[in-house]
Amino acid sequence: MSAPGLRALPAAALALLALSGPLLAPHPLDTPVTVPYARPGDGAALGGDQLGRDVLSRLLHGGDALIAGALAVAVTVTLLAAVLGCLAVLSPRLGAVVERTADLVILVPPVLGLMLLALAWPGGRRLAVTTAAVVLGTPYAVRVVAAAAAPLAGAGFVEASVASGERLWRVALHEILPNLRATILALFGLRFVEAVYVISMAGFLQLGPQPPEADWALMIRENAPGILLNPWATIAPAIAIAAVATATSLATEALAPRRGMEVAAR
Repeated sequence: MSAPGLRALPAAALALLALSGPLLAPHPLDTPVTVPYARPGDGAALGGDQLGRDVLSRLLHGGDALIAGALAVAVTVTLLAAVLGCLAVLSPRLGAVVERTADLVILVPPVLGLMLLALAWPGGRRLAVTTAAVVLGTPYAVRVVAAAAAPLAGAGFVEASVASGERLWRVALHEILPNLRATILALFGLRFVEAVYVISMAGFLQLGPQPPEADWALMIRENAPGILLNPWATIAPAIAIAAVATATSLATEALAPRRGMEVAAR
């Protein structure tokens, strides 16, 4: 296996473990198996949580929704940014609208945006958090793609396509976008990592998943009062979140050419 493939392997392994975790859990999700905040021992490898439920089992159940939500956000934001960013450099009017909209949305703190949407959509829960992450992340991502596509807009082959009467969306998708593969891949990785943190922050604030759901960020919030009794009930989900984000960052850096990483990180 090549070096980039080896660096991407931890991310793939963690994603597979998180998605298949419910099948590997040794105990039912909501069944107490020990006393509250019991330390690791027989029958509970990571001890018990605030209700005596098996921390390991809840940890294995808590990652699939987080990764699926972050993946949905990353794919949606990247697709919207790729299309709108390429169109923005071909249409000055659209480009001005995109730039002004991005300036306004970027000024909104992520926590405030999440809270406003969650309060306005009480029954949305995870869907509300995912929608907020897409709305807040798309304008900045569009500006990243537009900045990378701007030099291509003046290239001879693009000008020739426009002069021949090609529709702008065809020029954007067939002439500009294929030359931005590195930037798009790097942007996808960065948006995924950001989505992991945004969704986790929402879970910690109880804006998305609600008890008794198994969610890594929610586990941290619920078990924080007993951290001195069983630290693993809080530390284990925190390590899981950090491991997913770190492994994804390493995989993106390994798979995306360096130039794309530099452009997407601006």
